[in-house]
Amino acid sequence: MANIPLLYWRRAKRAGLLTASPFKSEEEFEQTVFETPDVLGDIYLLKRQIRGGSKPGIPDIIGVDADGAVCVIEMKNTNVDAAVIPQVLRYAIWAETNPDSIKALWLEATDRPEGREINWEDYEVRILVIAPSIDRNTVENVTKINYQVDLFEIARWSQGKQSWLLVNKLEPAQSKKVRPVSGLKTYDQSAYESIFNPKSVPGFLKTCRAVQEFCAKNKWPVEGKYNKNYYACKVGNSSVFGVKWIGSRSYALLFKVPEPYARKTRVLSYKMHKYEKQWHEAIFPVTGDSLHLKNFKQFFQTALKQRQ
Repeated sequence: MANIPLLYWRRAKRAGLLTASPFKSEEEFEQTVFETPDVLGDIYLLKRQIRGGSKPGIPDIIGVDADGAVCVIEMKNTNVDAAVIPQVLRYAIWAETNPDSIKALWLEATDRPEGREINWEDYEVRILVIAPSIDRNTVENVTKINYQVDLFEIARWSQGKQSWLLVNKLEPAQSKKVRPVSGLKTYDQSAYESIFNPKSVPGFLKTCRAVQEFCAKNKWPVEGKYNKNYYACKVGNSSVFGVKWIGSRSYALLFKVPEPYARKTRVLSYKMHKYEKQWHEAIFPVTGDSLHLKNFKQFFQTALKQRQ
């Protein structure tokens, strides 16, 4: 009999034994991921809107990330190796050459996230492969194709009626020879000025730097990343807070916190603009030159606790 790995959790001096709880079917695997969208970060999933069936080269699942890239998602409830690459390449080519089909799916969705813009004439395509386990040779092989490819291992563990998802994003080993990857852009001042009002960009970047410094001062273990529409502070693969554009001229602080907490917690001198249910984000517009991040310290800390 094969050994079953064991995982322990600990809380308030209590220890419990977690046991591996494999998904019974690919359908259950997909449904679990759909019901826990945070595991994929900021990707909005068009849930099972298209199924390949007898049509080869058409992906089962399509998503759109915060930068407006179209994501083709392949989920397999089995070990994955490099043989998956030709399959997902066909999906990526279909996504590039069928913008009208993807646009129709996007427009049919009734709960589209606000402020997410897609250039239907020229969008990037991103590939995600999700499986309980992925052969490590696959990681090095996907670096040789000209698409952004993200590999996620997602396994379920349980204890009684409770369950946990263990998410592992695989990254390629550092190589002496670095190849540029199509679709990966650097978002700096000039890039933002080409997308948003140039007069607003310096204030946006100043706010991002202030958040960086505030995190460093408090020794919070976050990593910052500039994206097309927002600056994200992440713990592992999950965003916890950041700064986002909410128009061509305006931007706001965002915090990934529960809605009840966001609505009942007051911030001195600031008012919440809205709560985006799709992404569990509390949005606070930034106006003027003064920014008092210490007033948001409780929001920062609560967002961090959600990911610990």
